[in-house]
Parts: sequence; C-alpha cells; structure tokens
Amino acid sequence: MTSRIEKLNDKVARSFFGRYFQLENSGHRRERAGTKFTTEIRAGLTIFFAMAYIISVNASIISESGGTCVCNSTSADPTCDKDVAYMQCVYEMKLDMIMATSIIAMISSVIIGVFANLPLGMAPGMGLNAYFTYTIVGFHGSGNVTYQTALAAVFLEGIIFLVLSILGIRQWLARVIPMSIKVAMGCGIGLYLCFIGLQSSAGIGLVTLDFATLVTLGGCPKEALDQYGVCQWGEMESPTMYMGLLGLVIMSLLLMFKVRGAILIAIITIAITSWPRNSTITYFPHTPQGDSMFNYFKQVVTVHNLQHVLGKFNFDFTTKDIWIALVTFLYVDILDTTGTMYSMARYGGFTDPSGDFEHSTLAFIGDACCITIGSCFGSSSCTAFVESGAGIAEGGRTGITALTVAFGFFISIFFSPIFASFPPWSTGPALIVVGSMMTSSVRNINWDYPGDAIPSFITMAVMPFTYSIAYGVIGGIFAYIILNGVVLIIDKASKGRIHPDYSQREDWWTAVMSRSFVPLWIRYLIAKSRREQFDWHQDEFDFEESQPPKQSTSPSPVVDNEVTSTSTLTPTSIDKN
Repeated sequence: MTSRIEKLNDKVARSFFGRYFQLENSGHRRERAGTKFTTEIRAGLTIFFAMAYIISVNASIISESGGTCVCNSTSADPTCDKDVAYMQCVYEMKLDMIMATSIIAMISSVIIGVFANLPLGMAPGMGLNAYFTYTIVGFHGSGNVTYQTALAAVFLEGIIFLVLSILGIRQWLARVIPMSIKVAMGCGIGLYLCFIGLQSSAGIGLVTLDFATLVTLGGCPKEALDQYGVCQWGEMESPTMYMGLLGLVIMSLLLMFKVRGAILIAIITIAITSWPRNSTITYFPHTPQGDSMFNYFKQVVTVHNLQHVLGKFNFDFTTKDIWIALVTFLYVDILDTTGTMYSMARYGGFTDPSGDFEHSTLAFIGDACCITIGSCFGSSSCTAFVESGAGIAEGGRTGITALTVAFGFFISIFFSPIFASFPPWSTGPALIVVGSMMTSSVRNINWDYPGDAIPSFITMAVMPFTYSIAYGVIGGIFAYIILNGVVLIIDKASKGRIHPDYSQREDWWTAVMSRSFVPLWIRYLIAKSRREQFDWHQDEFDFEESQPPKQSTSPSPVVDNEVTSTSTLTPTSIDKN
C-alpha cells in the first residue's frame, strides 16, 4: 500500500499538475520541499472538516437579517417573530444560504489555490457576517440599511480591494508591519482559535458567559443555559463537553504518535458518535429544532434555487450608514485578511525576511475577487480562514490543499445536510490544537526590547479578548508607533544623548526597505519604456535559505556609536517538517 502511494505521489509530481503546484521532485525551479500529493489531499480534508461548521453557522447568521423577506412589523411584534409567513420565508432563505455558502467557499478556495498556490480555505468570514447582520441590516431588517444595499456595499468593497491589490498597496501594508508584530499576529490568532474552540457556538462549550467576569468555566447542559447563554446550574455536567474533551485527547495522542490525519480522524470519530438520536450526546435532540435538523440531515442530498439570495443588489448609497459600513468593512477586512494570510504563510514556512510571502499579489487579488463573488451570492465578506492552520499542521503547503477544500464544499452543495451536521464539539478540539501549534512561534518574538515586546503582547492579547483579529493588529501597531515614536523624538531632541539600549532592538526595516515597493508589473512597464531588460524573478527568494532580519548593531544615524551589538532572539523560519 505504501509503495502504491509513493508511486502515485511520484507520478503526480512529475506531471504538469505537480509542476504547476511546485510539488517536490516536480522539476519546478521553486519546488516546495516535502510536498506530496496525498499529503496535500489529507491536509485539505482536514481544513474542510475543521471549517465545515461555516455552512450552517453563516447561513444561520445571515438569515437572521431577514434578507429579502418583507416584515410588516407591528407594535406587538416589531421584528415579525410571530409572523408565520415571514418566518417561513426566513427559513427558506436559510436553506438557500446553506447552499450559497458552500458555493462561495468552493469558488473562493479554487481561486486562492489555483492562482496563489496557497493552502488556504476561503469562506464567508465569522465576525464580519455578524456585523453585517446585527449592526448594518439589523435583526429581521430592523437596522437603517436594507439587505440589498448592504450587499452592494460588500460588492463595492471587493472592487476597492482589487484596485488596492493591483497597485500593490495591500502588499505594502503587509510589509511595513514590524516583524515582531507579524509573529505576534500568528500567536494571537492561535489564542483566538483556542478561545473559539472552548466556546459552545463553534467549540466544546467549556467556557461560557458570566456578567461579572465576562467569561467563566461552563460545561453545563444546553437546557441549563438562560437566554443569554449563562449557566444556571450543572457546571461541568454537559455530556457533549466531555465528548469534545475526548476528541481533544484522541487528537493529541494521535499527534504524539505522529499518526497521519490525526486531526481529521478525531473530528470524524466524534461527529459520527453524535448522530444517533437515542443518546445524551446526540446532535439531534428531540426538540422542534432538533427534529428540524434531523429531518434535514435525513434528506442527505438536496439543492435549492437561491431565489432569496442570488444577485440581490441595491446600489443606493444616499445614507451615511452605508458609507460607515463600507469604511468599516474595508479596514476590518484588510487587516483581518492580511494578518491571517501572512500568519498562515509564516506557519507554512514560505515567508521572507522583508515581510512578504510567495504569490502575495495574486493572493490579495484573489481575495478581493472572492469578496465580490460572495456578495453576488448574498453573503458578507469572504476571507481566509484561520482553520487553514489545521491543514498546514497536517503538511499542506500548496494550492492542492485549497482545491481539496473546494472539492469538499462542492460535494457539500449536494450533501449539505451531512456536512452541516458536524457538531461544534467535534471540530472545537481541532481549533484548540491548532491554536497551540500557532502559539508556539511566540518564542520568536524579540522579548528583550520593550519597544518590540509590549506591542507584540498587546497584539496577542487584544485578539481573543475583543474577538477580532483586526483590533489586535490595530492595537499592536498603534502601541509600536507611540512607544518607538516617543523614543525617536527624545533621541533627536537630545541629539543622541538620551536613548535606550538599541543593541536589543529588532532591525526589521533593513530587509523591508531592501526590496522595491513598486509592483512588479509597473516596474516592467518602466523597464519596457526605457528599453531595458527585465527580470520577472527579481522578487523571488529561497524559503529554505531565507534569514530573519538581523538585530541592530548600532543606534540610528543621529545618535552616538557607543552601543555594541549583542545577540538577541529574532524571528526564524518555521520548520516545515
């Protein structure tokens, strides 16, 4: 069996397909070491099952906006919760969104895999979908912006992102972020993933809401939760929580013994045990909601015509609320996606010292296209999923992983009742494990210099505590600018007599400034206008030989040269094995 797999890997690697995706032994000038076809497939399946929850979760959240359904509100029922016809329309929209979410994720993952050759899963982003529904459109359309107008704002956001990516502005923003903060972004995302995996909405339910301390130890049965999600009794008595912990133990042990597909095996095992209805750990309890979920699960194969979501645009930008929403979508999405993509690329081991990663321009252009495509199918912004780290941990390094994710979502278009029935306590352990893997790079942050260490710590801490990757990046960048800006002002004002010990400072800017910020295609046009030879590979780098930025060996030019160089901890390349 092993020899057959090896022959398959070798045959695929030597084909045009393997060469295009830079598999090992493919003969590509920049083949990625250690990559094998079967490993990429396994990694893609792992990512798919880890993020399959988005099929039902995104549909549930977006459908609560009411979509195109018309609510004839009354004083007794302002949000039409008791209107049978309206609620039936909302339910039909939810079923449409289940299929639409699968289509969006499929198309987006194909784009990022084929054009950017990155092992990322793409789908409508969590957080932004909640902002879209509850803040912009409002629950059952109770906000100031209609569903159709909000979709038009998302469509326009994608167009703006496309222009920014073509001009190289998004890549420029990714590169100028200090290296320690970029490392901290990956660690913060790891903590953020763990926090999600510990909650009940997409995790094992070990952590619940507490009005005094915000969060507390939970693990109580679902019937013990009040309307706000606070445990009233039965802490640590939930059977499903213990199933989640069992999945975490199984996953961890399999990883310790280096079993291939460890994360995927644990997810499927726990999911299957949760499907029978005659048990206390069932995902389909004997309740109206459970009956509805089980009836949908039994359909196995189903499709919808997307009549409530497809192409529902209204380009009415006459209100200030829609412009506020557009600006918010822009800055949150640009920081969220930039942080996620860079962190996944670093975790996969294909970043360079200048703060860039391979095919970054194509990745950002593809992401912009995915946002626009998502709006066409009635959803909020599409983005790279942090669950991609689960596949990278399984060995995924190329776009074949993304294509496998896309294939999983293609199957889920028809088998959405099955894939929408993976309980959160089966996928939650994967988020916790991947979170621990991503946080391991914390050792590469420059902790010796407070000007690097404190902003990095703020970046890590703010992400899980605000439930936002973007806010963590903003907090870290502002802290870095304020702290180091004040030091620079004092340094210049004192003519170099007053300054901290620069020998421990991280010199990230030397590598960043060593490469041009002008996009490659613009440099080509300039060279062509001058009738000069042009090297299309001038920005390429060797991942295996790339070195981290060196520490400063002297203070800035305006201060004295008495400070000597010392050895400090700097970011290093992640071991791809």
